[in-house]
Amino acid sequence: MVEESEIVLHGRRFKYRRAGEGPLVVLLHGIAGSSAVWRNIIPRLSEHYTVIAPDLLGHGASAKPKGDYSLGAYANMIRDLLEALEQPPGTIVGHSLGGGVALQFAYQFPERCERLVLVSSGGLGREVHPILRAAALPGAELVLPWLAAGAARGIGSMVRAMGRFGLRESADLAETWRSFVSLEEPEARRAFLYTVRSVIDFGGQLVSATDKLYLAKGLPTLIIWGDGDPLIPVGHAFHSHEIISDSRLEIFPGAGHYPHLDDPERFAKVLLDFIRTTTPRAFDASQLRTRLQTGQPRAKEGAVSAEADA
Repeated sequence: MVEESEIVLHGRRFKYRRAGEGPLVVLLHGIAGSSAVWRNIIPRLSEHYTVIAPDLLGHGASAKPKGDYSLGAYANMIRDLLEALEQPPGTIVGHSLGGGVALQFAYQFPERCERLVLVSSGGLGREVHPILRAAALPGAELVLPWLAAGAARGIGSMVRAMGRFGLRESADLAETWRSFVSLEEPEARRAFLYTVRSVIDFGGQLVSATDKLYLAKGLPTLIIWGDGDPLIPVGHAFHSHEIISDSRLEIFPGAGHYPHLDDPERFAKVLLDFIRTTTPRAFDASQLRTRLQTGQPRAKEGAVSAEADA
């Protein structure tokens, strides 16, 4: 049974879903989403594992304060949540923005990350859909209330509008509609803009993990992507797979930005197989020091690394 719970961290309400018993699996959703996006996956995983899926700060039913919505701040909050819930190290799964948070978490707290799963992940390349770049532009705060109100009136108008941006009548469109509906509240819109502008500008994604992916060597890593993803190009999956030695790559034919919704049965099967057939990484501080001292390939021109990005 999936339990919806609440905890107060640093004086702020934090909602999360929890189910099952066993080794820990953490599920992190994307921007303007919530833990509800994992609704078809949690029951399958909870037969074998303890599953925790939070509503990230500024999202879902969690608090939406003014403050820091950077990847580093999100990673800190996930660490604090797991510590407060007395959870051990585990498998960290992140979708879209949640993938960027998962990368950041693995970088900041390697001793807490046994495996890494990136699903249509942010933070792996500059390219991103124009609709997300537009949200980072000045004046977006004036347009969002109109979009949110339009979405709330019905999905019909959203189908026509989003079709012009290349979004299909699928999980991509349905979740985009839900995202805009969630932005009816001024506090939610403010948190959304804080988050977008911390990771995206008019040219694309501001932050890139690619110059630090060499640190993931030895960390069991699974990359899942839909070959029809309209928001973040599938090319990011192939490039990251080349950089992260021994990573696994699963491309879902016909799926978009939400492969876990387009094909939940296959998604759960792939994820369960990955966890069962890989050995959790034991953190080795001396190994980390050696890699840091050895250095890494220079990041590609145009990529910008955040001070604590993945």
